[in-house]
Amino acid sequence: MDLYEYQAKDLFAAHDVPVLPGDVADTPEKAREIAARLGQTVVIKAQVKTGGRGKAGGVKLADTPDDAQAKAENILGLDIKGHITRRVLVTPASDIAEEYYFSFLLDRANRTFLAMASAEGGMDIEQLAVERPDALAKVPVDAIAGVDIAKAREIAVAARIPAEVAEKAAEVIVKLWDTFVGEDATLVEVNPLVRDPQDNIIALDGKVTLDGNADFRHPAHADLVDKDAENPLEAAAKEKDLNYVKLDGEVGIIGNGAGLVMSTLDVVAYAGEKHGGVKPANFLDIGGGASAEVMANGLHIILGDADVKSVFVNVFGGITACDAVANGIVKALEILGDEATKPLVVRLDGNNVDEGRRILAEANHPLVTVVDTMDNAADKAAELAAAGA
Repeated sequence: MDLYEYQAKDLFAAHDVPVLPGDVADTPEKAREIAARLGQTVVIKAQVKTGGRGKAGGVKLADTPDDAQAKAENILGLDIKGHITRRVLVTPASDIAEEYYFSFLLDRANRTFLAMASAEGGMDIEQLAVERPDALAKVPVDAIAGVDIAKAREIAVAARIPAEVAEKAAEVIVKLWDTFVGEDATLVEVNPLVRDPQDNIIALDGKVTLDGNADFRHPAHADLVDKDAENPLEAAAKEKDLNYVKLDGEVGIIGNGAGLVMSTLDVVAYAGEKHGGVKPANFLDIGGGASAEVMANGLHIILGDADVKSVFVNVFGGITACDAVANGIVKALEILGDEATKPLVVRLDGNNVDEGRRILAEANHPLVTVVDTMDNAADKAAELAAAGA
């Protein structure tokens, strides 16, 4: 789960990372109240989960409370790269002597953690990495050893942070590591990490991504979910413990196993090129247990998507045999009743496949078409989706 800036800074503060005071407002009047309370020039910052806020007009200075109200009124409702601004952060304007960049992230390719840091912050870090890769230090972090003050000093030196503030920067780096580990994050990023005229080091902006697999350890993380911005289908799937992601196509996808579902998306996208460019409508992994209830829940979510014109059920029987999957499909359609109105293409393979296909043939449901291979099934699902468009 990606956090808004104000949420990231709240987590930073909880782990003693130095941040500026401030509060979030969802109305211009609330922004005025916060600015009056802070009693100085403030920055009004759009809270959206994307970059480029400044260029889009989503970050503005305000000298007075009335000015803060007017600026907030201009920013609230602003569309920034498809993200509608529903809240603004009102925080004191900062005197900045220098800007640095810092992040901890999960390095999946090398199966470790990575610290990235640079004395040249405040800009697009991807651009810096391409144009001047030597300016961006990349320091592997052992998951067991972690980051103590000695390791933090190593990172600060590698980033070429000036010696006068390197020790203070190292202290902040340790606290950012505490945030990263303590909150089970996959990304903690500060850009910019600033040096003020008094040589204090402050996290001026923050980005945090939390690992949803660790939610059971952090009940409070549920409060960080933005219900207004959450896709209603994804929210409904989450309540049913389904691994679902909404996409922008027309072929609903159900599979067992993330790898199989990912390959199914590719096959459907390829097949769809021959049928008017139809594409997958979702990622849905029902895992190893294709019971009638699980299958019904999955179909209920997918059929609730108005964009879906056909459904492709692609299952490889392993621990859960194909006959159990077939029974799950038949019973799921009984459970759904009149709610099931869109054609289903089913491909079964693996353990007990012949019995699974027999069960579906005997049921002879008018919506179900059984196809023997993955490629042919994808083509059929794409054809049906195009016909229903």
